[in-house]
Amino acid sequence: MRYLPKSPTDRAEMLRTIGVGSIDDLFAPIPAEYRLQRDLNIPRQMAESEIVDWFQQRARENGEGYTTFLGAGAYNHYRPVIIDALVSRGEFLTAYTPYQAEISQGTLQAIFEFQSMICELTGMEVANASMYDGSTAAAEAIMMAVRVTGRSSAVVARSVHPEYQQVIKTYATHQGLPLSTVNFAENGRVDRAALEHSITSDTACVLIQSPNFFGTIEDVSAIADLVHSKGALLIVSIAEAISLGIVKPPSDADIVAMEAQSFGVPLGFGGPYCGVLATRDKFVRQLPGRLAGQTTDKQGNRGFVLTLATREQHIRREKATSNICTNQALVALMANIFMTVYGRVGLRELAKQNLAKAAYAADHFSKEAKVLFAGAPRFHEFVVQTTEDPSVLNSRLLGHKIVGGFPLKRFYPELGNAALWCCTELTSRSAIDTVCGLLSEYEESAKTNEPRMQEVAQ
Repeated sequence: MRYLPKSPTDRAEMLRTIGVGSIDDLFAPIPAEYRLQRDLNIPRQMAESEIVDWFQQRARENGEGYTTFLGAGAYNHYRPVIIDALVSRGEFLTAYTPYQAEISQGTLQAIFEFQSMICELTGMEVANASMYDGSTAAAEAIMMAVRVTGRSSAVVARSVHPEYQQVIKTYATHQGLPLSTVNFAENGRVDRAALEHSITSDTACVLIQSPNFFGTIEDVSAIADLVHSKGALLIVSIAEAISLGIVKPPSDADIVAMEAQSFGVPLGFGGPYCGVLATRDKFVRQLPGRLAGQTTDKQGNRGFVLTLATREQHIRREKATSNICTNQALVALMANIFMTVYGRVGLRELAKQNLAKAAYAADHFSKEAKVLFAGAPRFHEFVVQTTEDPSVLNSRLLGHKIVGGFPLKRFYPELGNAALWCCTELTSRSAIDTVCGLLSEYEESAKTNEPRMQEVAQ
């Protein structure tokens, strides 16, 4: 009754009220061949205690006690317990878009503080009250640049997250917006010569990612000078928000599109996550979503309001810049609490821990395999090219309760047996050493078997 609250008597009364004798009569307009004539092929109903036990068992299978080196846009960071304690409060959990300022002061203040901290982090002058995720924020940033410049095409770096690129292509296709891509150089950074050649008089913007998909940090200032000299805008996408604890903010950019999942948002099978869009004050009228602002009432008391809202219910449809942010304010609140708990010093220390773990791992992995793009600065991700297929290596690692790196062959076939590895503050030294041992074990085995294989070939 907890899950199906209507009793047979209740259902019979409902059927009588609408004038049908049975469930079959209700669905009679649907042709018989499209109606299921048997019971559902599902297990029997379970007691609540059995259901809880079942999910606990599935959770254990799902990675309890595992170390993960998987990053690629979704990162495993520690979540302070205070986050769930606060976002579960009814005034936040059940709140919808705060149209009525007089009853939404708490939500509006949280959004205002979120915007303020995002501006401090990114070096921008204004930030909106969150987007759906990092990929849609990047796509919205390109559309925004088109509105600002009046130009109609965009250049996207191939070192931008491949799935972000797919989302951008979907948006661009239905906007009739031409896209071109620019490759990466030998050091994993954007090929600047190729970029200069790619920008035309019709290019509204250039989108890069830093740290990029390979974990390499781009020279944002130099790229900004090049892009601006061509009359285009520069958009910087950031998939790993923690990097801003130690990496210079992309203040030379015109628009920053960021994924803030690392700021206390759990790894929930891909979402919902927390997208961010920040920009210059002069572009604020083309910023999608909404802005919360600070004001004072008649008595001089501090208060908060929706300062800018660009959806159809607020302004003329042809002027609207709607997006699928819906009410991401709850997820943004998680990021807000995370940033407040860590503060400036804590976030920097957290970033340094991530950097140190990745440096240790890359140094040790390089003794057993080839670390690509080693000459360029990086944050906490790096690319490792192995003799063994990364998928096979990952299968062996699972036996040691380790989730390995992300194989890159699907998106970058020219990199061969390369995988993207990530280390966060939760990565242990013993796990790194275990991976190194398994890499060494395979290489030694390959060397031993090589003469035998040559004999067989002869």
